[in-house]
Amino acid sequence: MERVTFGGGCFWCVEAAFEELDGVQSVTSGYAGGHTDDPSYKAVCSGRTGHAEVVQLEYDPETIAYEDLLEVFFTIHDPTTKDREGPDIGSQYRSVIYAHSDNQLEIAEAFVEQLEADGLYEGIVTEIEPLETFYEAEEYHQNYFEKNPNDAYCSMHAAPKVEKVREKFVETSVSRDSNN
Repeated sequence: MERVTFGGGCFWCVEAAFEELDGVQSVTSGYAGGHTDDPSYKAVCSGRTGHAEVVQLEYDPETIAYEDLLEVFFTIHDPTTKDREGPDIGSQYRSVIYAHSDNQLEIAEAFVEQLEADGLYEGIVTEIEPLETFYEAEEYHQNYFEKNPNDAYCSMHAAPKVEKVREKFVETSVSRDSNN
């Protein structure tokens, strides 16, 4: 198993999208990239801790490639808007890839360069850096979309990301209907 940590807006939305993928063993919401030890959700939301809301994936590289995870990541959020995703504004919602190895770092940098060279995005602001420390978010944030599918925020923001993953990445999506 390998790990990677992504930030692309509210962690509820990012978590829900990645949970759809075959080969992703776990998705944990949390905080990274800040200067405060063991931050709380309230502190991170204040914008004063320097942390981003992130998800840490544990995945099987024999089932899903790191590059596939990068493709999903760039599909489910806007990597050209600094410190914002949808209605969420602030540095805690920044686009960021926290690599767990030099190899991941190099692949992510090359991936972004290729996206820009292909003209798929103009002005990618995604930060790419090594992960220093990951803090797991409070329990009520874990599997939030699954636990709260009728929450208005989830219906408006997480559900479309989940649907996008199901539609675009059908080969790597976890089957939710065993009758098919």
